[in-house]
Amino acid sequence: MANVAVIGAQWGDEGKGKIVDLFTRDADIVVRFQGGNNAGHTLVVNGNKTVLHLIPSGALHPGKLCVIGNGVVVDPGVLLEELDGLKKRGYLLDDSFLRISEQAHLIMPYHKAIDLARERLRGKGKIGTTGRGIGPAYEDKVARTGIRFVDLLEQDTFRDKLRHNIKEKNIYLKAILKEKTLSFKEIHDTYRGYRERLKGHVANTGLLLDNEIRAGKKVLFEGAQGTLLDVDHGTYPFVTSSNTVIGGLCSGAGIGARNVHQIIGISKAYTTRVGSGPFPTELKGPEGEKLKEEGSEFGATTGRPRRCGWFDAVGVRYAVRVNGITGIALTKLDVLTGFKKIGVCVAYRCEGKTYHDFPASLRVLERAEPVWEKMDGWSTPISGAKSLSDLPANAQRYVRRLEKIIGMEMILISVGPGREQTILLKNPFGS
Repeated sequence: MANVAVIGAQWGDEGKGKIVDLFTRDADIVVRFQGGNNAGHTLVVNGNKTVLHLIPSGALHPGKLCVIGNGVVVDPGVLLEELDGLKKRGYLLDDSFLRISEQAHLIMPYHKAIDLARERLRGKGKIGTTGRGIGPAYEDKVARTGIRFVDLLEQDTFRDKLRHNIKEKNIYLKAILKEKTLSFKEIHDTYRGYRERLKGHVANTGLLLDNEIRAGKKVLFEGAQGTLLDVDHGTYPFVTSSNTVIGGLCSGAGIGARNVHQIIGISKAYTTRVGSGPFPTELKGPEGEKLKEEGSEFGATTGRPRRCGWFDAVGVRYAVRVNGITGIALTKLDVLTGFKKIGVCVAYRCEGKTYHDFPASLRVLERAEPVWEKMDGWSTPISGAKSLSDLPANAQRYVRRLEKIIGMEMILISVGPGREQTILLKNPFGS
């Protein structure tokens, strides 16, 4: 028996969707445990592209149970749109293969209105939020005013909680944010419709997972965003609103730590970041533009262009330590084809001090200068490689050098977006 976690080792967008889709072949259950529809996991199967925001990336495999854990904040409208789209294509036709935690919190219209208004008021100090209400929903969760699926199923409970929240949020929207107020009846009626469509999917997923694990089922846990966006361990305040690291798995799925046996960190062969915040290895010239174009670096959720830079070993080394990562899946190695020289950041320098671990200070990160190690590139296309030995010598050297710098072995190398464009060095499920 082996249960496997997939965690982003950078600033998100590392290609977790493809890796989860690949590993799902050997899993029985796939669990999404944090974040919301601010995540976009892209899958390419038989040349067809699918972007999932809430439903686990195992949905394209028949017979796999997909679970949305209690740590996820769910926009039911988005979830239903996603589910309907999958059903039209022949996926998840059996409703019993999608389960939603009764303890998962709902994203409400006032969360989205507050999110957008705050970002507008920040002006040049924007965080770069997607505006989908994720942060305000987590705020209400911590403030103990959030509405959960179990509340939605209880009509009186939902009505009373919504009435209280609408009264409070409308005062805030009008007086502080200078926005329009929202209608209780309109929201109530809309969510009553969501209740009827989703009630059959709602379950005690923590108990369900415990029972399945005890029965010997293999579980794959899918994280969203990445370690450097973690609300505690990332580049605060330019972070997401949940714990993206391994600790968020236990709290967000409702299972004990001893049930996780392998922790796979997903990292691009270079580095990207969407939105605002420090990015020490960012390339603002032609090399950065080439990475963006060759890697199709545009956000799956927002379409925003991603900032691009060379591999940041300081950040990935930090992710290895914070998560207890047992192996790295390296993605988009093919994008580096054609570069004569490839940079690897092995440390930061700021005001005469060298940093080998990721600093907490935003001031240091904003002023940090990378300590570069330059490596020779390769020109031979690698998207058809089936084994490590198929890669050009310099590509093999690059992979091995990254392993040494971050202190962790590569278990997988992705050389293209398709399922088949993958070199699997070690199966984390052991099969």
